[in-house]
Amino acid sequence: MKKKLVSLFIVISLGGFAQTKMITKTGKLTFEASVPTFEEVKAKNESVTCILNATTGEIASLALLKAFKFKVALMEEHFNENYVESDAYPKATFKGKIDNFDISKLSATAKEYTIRGKMEMHGKTKDITLIASIKKSAEGVEIDSNFNLNTDDYGIAIPSIVSKKLSKKVAVKLEVKLK
Repeated sequence: MKKKLVSLFIVISLGGFAQTKMITKTGKLTFEASVPTFEEVKAKNESVTCILNATTGEIASLALLKAFKFKVALMEEHFNENYVESDAYPKATFKGKIDNFDISKLSATAKEYTIRGKMEMHGKTKDITLIASIKKSAEGVEIDSNFNLNTDDYGIAIPSIVSKKLSKKVAVKLEVKLK
């Protein structure tokens, strides 16, 4: 009888623990490094993985760099070969924590939260802080954020021949629906 109770407790505990993790593998990450009067430099990745620990507010995401799609194939090739060097550095990751996160206080109305963490890309890691809109939805939890990254922070060199056509300040938009 005692063994059955212990086994039942372990199963219930593991079940409860498993439900604290929310995940998606279809998050959207868009970036734009366009400069006015020149061709648009914009790409989208719709296969971003994101995991949220709903109990602690810890969050992590992973984007494979080769999954970014551009309107112009040559731009995509240059992005992968010359800028992010995706064969050598295939992914960008973020690990952080949402300040004052309490899933029980989420509603259908988005509320702004601060997320602090470490972004790793192109072999470099940088502490970043961003603001995200977070809300509860029928599917789970939705997180949207707009923030900027600087290419210099990650050792991504922009050749002088195209430096007037590309912004070093890259606008990034993240959209995830976690279940």
